[in-house]
Amino acid sequence: MNRERFIRQRRSDWQKFESLLQDMKGKRLRKWNGSDITRLSSLYRSVCYDLSLVQSREWGSRLEQYLNDLVAQGHNCLYRSPPRSVHTALHFLSDGFPALLRERAAFFFVALALFVIPFVVSMIVAATDPVRAELLTDKVALEHASESYSQKFYDEMDRRYGEERTLMAGFYVKHNIGIAFQCFSRGVLFGIGSVVTLLFNGISLGAVTGYLINQGLGNNFFSFAISHGSFELTAIVVAGAAGLLLGWGMVHPGQYSRLQSLRVHGLDAVKLACGAGFMLAIAALIEAYFSPSPLPDAVKYTVGSLLWILVFMYLRFGGRRTFEIATSYGRAEGKTEGKMDGRQGSVEESDA
Repeated sequence: MNRERFIRQRRSDWQKFESLLQDMKGKRLRKWNGSDITRLSSLYRSVCYDLSLVQSREWGSRLEQYLNDLVAQGHNCLYRSPPRSVHTALHFLSDGFPALLRERAAFFFVALALFVIPFVVSMIVAATDPVRAELLTDKVALEHASESYSQKFYDEMDRRYGEERTLMAGFYVKHNIGIAFQCFSRGVLFGIGSVVTLLFNGISLGAVTGYLINQGLGNNFFSFAISHGSFELTAIVVAGAAGLLLGWGMVHPGQYSRLQSLRVHGLDAVKLACGAGFMLAIAALIEAYFSPSPLPDAVKYTVGSLLWILVFMYLRFGGRRTFEIATSYGRAEGKTEGKMDGRQGSVEESDA
């Protein structure tokens, strides 16, 4: 195939690509439809191939520059960052975060084991022998917990209740997110930091829980913790999973360079950490205003149980439709790419 014949055969696709680019640039991302995205990606790969062919045959700098500009425009159009808005954030929290967590479920379950197993073991040890509880966590923390849960927090929702709980809400946000940030950020130490943080928090919380059970304060503690615990404890595990994912990207880069692997896995890790922060913010509000309220324990246990079910349903089913659409699109694009490879092979054969 000579240069003139190549241009005659491929000019119509280049023009279609330019026209489609102009049309899609003028639309917001959420108004793009699947057929246009498929056409654009198909033509984009075709133009990329044409550019590589022109470069290898040295068919002129002007033609090469023209195709190079098309490729650059196509790349910017396909991979441009969507505008950040409240709608985008809400969509991520409602759909993107739970779907991503399911996609990275292996890291979540490893983090869950690292937290829950030490928690259960230390709780049993502390519940059966309070002396050993002091070996698992700070004695001052045990005494403070025992004093705090030895009586009801409030008898009524008065002005003092509102002022004190508003103050504590800010403290809980800072404290909880601080723990989650440690679980996540320490993953940069090849994941070891996240493992240690999960183990330490599991042992400490388990020891305090077991100690309170031994002191006969289990009901006071569980009626307080059951409501916000669904969001708080789950979020800590999610943050730990994000840290493990970050460490995995450094330890096992696979086909990527270590820096590329850190970028790929690190982006997902940051998204998981942001989702954990969102859950911790909700937990802080519940812990500040509902958990210590003078409502009957039966009400707290009922609401707390419903919140655990809500968290499970959210992480299990949230964003499932979005994930299925994305998967279907990926399969369709793979088929299109296979067809493109076949067409390109025939071009090579006719050229030969």
